[in-house]
Amino acid sequence: MTPADTSVGSTKQRLTRDRVLDGAISLADRIGVDSLTIRRLADALETRPMTIYHHLPNKEAILDGMVDRVFAEIDRPPADLDWKPAMRHRCMSAREVLSRHPWAVPLMESRSNALPETLGHHDAVLGCLRRGGLSLDMTGHGYALLDSYVYGFALQEASLPATGGAEMADLAHALITPLPDGAYPHLAEFTARHVMQPGYDFRAEFEFGLDLVLDALEARVP
Repeated sequence: MTPADTSVGSTKQRLTRDRVLDGAISLADRIGVDSLTIRRLADALETRPMTIYHHLPNKEAILDGMVDRVFAEIDRPPADLDWKPAMRHRCMSAREVLSRHPWAVPLMESRSNALPETLGHHDAVLGCLRRGGLSLDMTGHGYALLDSYVYGFALQEASLPATGGAEMADLAHALITPLPDGAYPHLAEFTARHVMQPGYDFRAEFEFGLDLVLDALEARVP
């Protein structure tokens, strides 16, 4: 066996399913999931496309694995807490994870081949809501409402050019400065007297909205 053959063999031996998925997530974090291809993933892993297929059969399987990894990063509702703070903890964790992987949001509920971490996470959330005394109907409503809020906020946050600080203040100033006096008075007031004030951070809106949703669900517990 030539030295080159030994090198190729050792590279194949080092590559694992976990390494492929870790590389795919890291690449998607940089370029987005739409630009993720087997060729680009192979280049990032310094291997060949066919080597990846030894561990995962196709791109769909890679996407399934990536989504399962994201669910694994999200904390499940702690069983030692009451359902409401437990669900709050889970939603706060979800928002934090999705801020690291904004590409994941459109895929979270779209995969038809759910893997163990995904299934386990859903089961834990449903169990938490049921433990809180919500009926099956309200559990369905609550889960849909909570994830719509979490996913929607994550998408909005990821699309904003800025969320706070000097950068946000500069953007807000650039928005209202060209407006004629008296035009759009509510927008001008809100921007100048709220958004441009020290300490404003759009991300802080998440907890306020989450607490409203949880309070509304709590009110439906018999």
